[in-house]
Amino acid sequence: MSLELHDVTLTFPDGDGVVTALDRVSVRVAPGELAAVVGPSGSGKSSLLAVAATLVRPDSGDVVVGGTDTLGLRSRELAALRLREVGIVFQQPNLLGSLTAVEQLQVTDHMRGRSPRESRAAALETLAAVGLSGKEHRRPHQLSGGERQRVNIARALVGRPSVLLVDEPTAALDHERGARIMDLLAEATRAFDVAALLVTHDTEHLGVAARVLEMRDGRLSALERTR
Repeated sequence: MSLELHDVTLTFPDGDGVVTALDRVSVRVAPGELAAVVGPSGSGKSSLLAVAATLVRPDSGDVVVGGTDTLGLRSRELAALRLREVGIVFQQPNLLGSLTAVEQLQVTDHMRGRSPRESRAAALETLAAVGLSGKEHRRPHQLSGGERQRVNIARALVGRPSVLLVDEPTAALDHERGARIMDLLAEATRAFDVAALLVTHDTEHLGVAARVLEMRDGRLSALERTR
């Protein structure tokens, strides 16, 4: 199932006027595709993710998540859709210090109604998929920064969403670890067949993305890449 935004506009009040965060944005991300969005601070990247995650309703336009048209859905229906169809990789992992890696995933998965046995099996399988076999029972302080980010990614994928939204995944990592995380995201996008939309300031590792888009002043356009 894909992620689709059609002619989306989002504005915010600003004194006596308004700021246009998204200006008639349209984009479709297919299953198994990693699309990266670059652009300066204030260009609208965070607003794009918020609208794609159905956390913010646009002024106009349409958002289709995993085949479901979200236009007209009530707040409770949107929350259920997010839980079922959307995985979010936050810029900071924000892991709970008292929980092991596998428990971090189980806490999230429990809300989907899975039994403890099913939840644990899914958590272990997903951690293995992101390269953390053998580290399932380590707590955050026992993991490196890159490993904590892998738990963050696994937590977003454990529910087998159709859409993966990624916010600045390399911001807190050095060059080498950042490159490995970007490689992992590209591999996970294909392996889990998710429609992945990633926003980043980091232009060094964009080669792993199937497509690169640029956000400027709320407008989205294709970015020409030089080889």
